[in-house]
Amino acid sequence: MLRTLVLYACIVCFSLGAAAHDARPISLEVAQVDAAFHYTTRLKVPDAIDRPPSVLMPEGCQTADERTLIQAPASITIRQRFQCAHSLQGQELGLKFPGSNPSLSTVVRVLLPGDVVYSSILPPSETRWTVPEQEDALKVAGQYVWLGVEHIWLGIDHLLFVLCLLFVAAHVPEKRWQRILITITGFTIAHSITLVLSTLDLLYLPIPAVEAVIALSIVFLALEILRDDPASWTYRYPVSVAASFGLLHGFGFASVLRDIGLPQTELPVALLSFNVGVEVGQILFVLAVIALGRLSSNLVSGRALQFRVAASYLVGILATFWLIDRTLSFWV
Repeated sequence: MLRTLVLYACIVCFSLGAAAHDARPISLEVAQVDAAFHYTTRLKVPDAIDRPPSVLMPEGCQTADERTLIQAPASITIRQRFQCAHSLQGQELGLKFPGSNPSLSTVVRVLLPGDVVYSSILPPSETRWTVPEQEDALKVAGQYVWLGVEHIWLGIDHLLFVLCLLFVAAHVPEKRWQRILITITGFTIAHSITLVLSTLDLLYLPIPAVEAVIALSIVFLALEILRDDPASWTYRYPVSVAASFGLLHGFGFASVLRDIGLPQTELPVALLSFNVGVEVGQILFVLAVIALGRLSSNLVSGRALQFRVAASYLVGILATFWLIDRTLSFWV
C-alpha cells in the first residue's frame, strides 16, 4: 500500500514539478505615453499558449502599428501602440482569445500620467475589465490576498520545502508543536523580509539563480531527513535553517509580484495583502499536512520511519531534477 501511494505521488509531483513556477498569470500593461492619449500595450503570456490573445481597447481607440512579438525562454511578449480619443479612466479593456480561454488569471495594469496606476486581477472566467475612476483599497487588498494564496498553492517547490521543515521540526517528540510553530514562524519572517525589500527594489538577486538555490534548499533538507542525525545543526536548530533559506524563498515570491506589479496608489495595501495571502496559503497547507498526519496510521505506527524515508527520496529526486533544469537554464 505504501509503495503504491509513493508511486502515485511520484507521478503527480513530476507532472506538476516541471512547471513549478510556470503557472504565472497572463499580464497586460497599458501605458499612456503623452497628453494626446497615445498608449502602448505590453501583453505577456506563457509560451505554453500557442495562440496568444489580442488586446481589446475601448471605442475611440485605433491601432497605430502592427503587433510586435518578443520570444523569451518561458513567455511571449506582444507590444502594440494605440491612438485614443480620450482617457482610459471609466473605459473597458479586454482580451480576445482566438481559441479556448486558458485557465489562467489575467493581471491588468493601466499606467496614467502623474504615476497613477490602476490594476486588477481577473479570474480565468473574465476577460474584460473597466478601468476605475479611483483605486479601491479594499478591492486591491482582496485581489492581492487571493493572488498570494494562489501563488503559494501553485508553488510546488515552496510547499515541498515547508513539508521538509515539518518533518525536521516534528522529529523530536518533546515540544513537537512548539518546534513546528517556531520553525514555520522563522521561515515566514525571513521570506517576508526579502519579499518586501526585493519588491521595493531595495535588494536584488538574479531570479534564475534564486530559483536554482530554492531547489538546492529542498535537496539539502531531504538529505538531512535521510541522514536522520539528531546531533546535526538542522535537527538541533531547525529555525536557523528555515530562516536562512527563507530569505532566498522570499526572492522567489517577490519575482512573481514584480512581474505582476503593484498599484502605486495603493502600494502598501497591495504589498501587505500579497504577503498575507502567502501566509494564509502556507498556514492552510501546514494544517492540511498535520490533519493528514493525524489521520494516517503511517505517521503514528511502526511505518513512520519507512514513510518518512520514502517521502524524502521522492522530494529529493524531484528537487534534484529542478536543480539541474534551473541550472541549465542559465545558458539557455
